[in-house]
Amino acid sequence: MSDLHELVDAHHHLWDLDQRPQPWLDEPGLEPIRRTFGPGDLRASATRTVAGRHLARTVVVQCVTSVPETRDLLALADEDPLIGAVVGWADLTSPAIGDVLDDLRSGPGGRYLRSVRHLVQGESDPRWLQQPSVERSLRAVRERGLAYDILIRDHQFDQAVRLAERLPDLPLVLDHAGKPPIADGDLDDWERDVRRLAAHEQVRCKVSGLVTEADHEKWTLDDIRPVWDVLLAAFGPDRLMFGSDWPVCVLAGGWDRWAATVEELLADCSPAETSAVLADTATAFYQLTEAPCS
Repeated sequence: MSDLHELVDAHHHLWDLDQRPQPWLDEPGLEPIRRTFGPGDLRASATRTVAGRHLARTVVVQCVTSVPETRDLLALADEDPLIGAVVGWADLTSPAIGDVLDDLRSGPGGRYLRSVRHLVQGESDPRWLQQPSVERSLRAVRERGLAYDILIRDHQFDQAVRLAERLPDLPLVLDHAGKPPIADGDLDDWERDVRRLAAHEQVRCKVSGLVTEADHEKWTLDDIRPVWDVLLAAFGPDRLMFGSDWPVCVLAGGWDRWAATVEELLADCSPAETSAVLADTATAFYQLTEAPCS
């Protein structure tokens, strides 16, 4: 069990628009986050404790399909003790994936590369994860002791389930709970598919990114609780991990409001279950080292 005062944020982003553009930020409605965000901004935003725990370690996650961005994040992790792991990007369709991963791991901060992610949510091919080149690349990911972060929308679960079936020894984590359609209010199909994926023991799930799937202005705890109840029943607390999806969550209330919501969701959990969600699951999955003393 983790230190009783340690909180791990298993999913956040950082970007420097002067150094690397983020074209996705040009979409309407993203104006509040259309600026540079660094680790200092995260520290300033994450002021609230969750179940008495202070933010101690984080996992920073790629945003764009760019190996140079991953290099930037690894170098940043090497400099900032708050960042304990990096989820990077590499071209999973490339036959050179092994060389790319080895090069990333041998560069500055390379030891912090713990997982790879692709923006499958933007792919139209319903079997993108089953492409032979992608499966070969994910085997290369597994062979290097790395994990894979699954980023899908709620209609793309079939390929995630097939991935779990075909590569049972590849550690997987579902980002943002598969983006349930909270704003629409119809969770039946999402619940069925989450349970199908959760049946595979190598899969973990991030309790993150939910508020931006709800009404950004009007969401309440009651909108999030049905999703939480499904996740807790499907995965159990030992396979769930807290994530903020900061600074994207700024669009729907920010880090502290989400932290307060998670604390309320955990109210009926035991200390051991709370510890799993807030630190232990992420620590084990991303192989986080002990947080440095501050």
